[in-house]
Amino acid sequence: MWTVIAELALLGLAAGFLAGLLGIGGGMIMVPFISTILAARQVAPDLAVKMAIATSMATILFTSVSSVRAHHKKGAVRWRVVGLLAPGIVLGALAASLGVFALLKGATLALVFAAFVFFSATQMLRGGKPAAARQLPGRAGLLGAGGVIGFLSGLVGAGGGFISVPFLLWCNVPIHAAVATSAGLGFPIALANVAGYAVSGLKAGGLPPYSFGYVWLPGLLVIASCSVMMAPMGVKAAHGLQVDKLKRVFACILYLLGAYMLYKGVSQL
Repeated sequence: MWTVIAELALLGLAAGFLAGLLGIGGGMIMVPFISTILAARQVAPDLAVKMAIATSMATILFTSVSSVRAHHKKGAVRWRVVGLLAPGIVLGALAASLGVFALLKGATLALVFAAFVFFSATQMLRGGKPAAARQLPGRAGLLGAGGVIGFLSGLVGAGGGFISVPFLLWCNVPIHAAVATSAGLGFPIALANVAGYAVSGLKAGGLPPYSFGYVWLPGLLVIASCSVMMAPMGVKAAHGLQVDKLKRVFACILYLLGAYMLYKGVSQL
């Protein structure tokens, strides 16, 4: 028991720091590790992946608040962009978490997770500069972009930063503002998805004790408590790093996690 708590606490500390540093909500870090911890507790591999995705998303409810407050103090969050993306994000997230998520197998979700992580990492490392005249789309375009971000985040249990940060950079938003704005999107993404995971998982079989739908409450409690403390430190580090270094850190972490989830997905086929 104490070993599991220690593992979850370390994961929460790392996820909170990276949420502040990279604006990714920590979900991209947590999913591989939570699924491994659950599998060690005799949870079926297919169910372990789904619960890891749902639980990591639930922790983002807490991490995102801590992270975005720190970014806001530095004046880096573009709240108008958050407001325009949020409605689409909520609709897309509900469509994924209430419907598609419950229908897909855990192995498929792991492979989808890996594919989009690799895509995001590659976009970061390419380093190509967007056209100088390119700007953020209008209200309708941001609504559609939000729908895509919310839907994909619902499938892989991440705060959306793996899509929103590259998207904002592509639209010529500076890296620190992109990370901060992505952090601001974390709460609506998490709220809509967690509601969907809880409802869609109520009738799932084989859930471990103290689960609320697909959300594993003990993991949520320990991880969230630790991640909230570390998110402001990640924010401080982010604003002290050079742009190129921040991009490389983001990309390298994503490649490692993508490779791990690819292995897990293939091994379950």
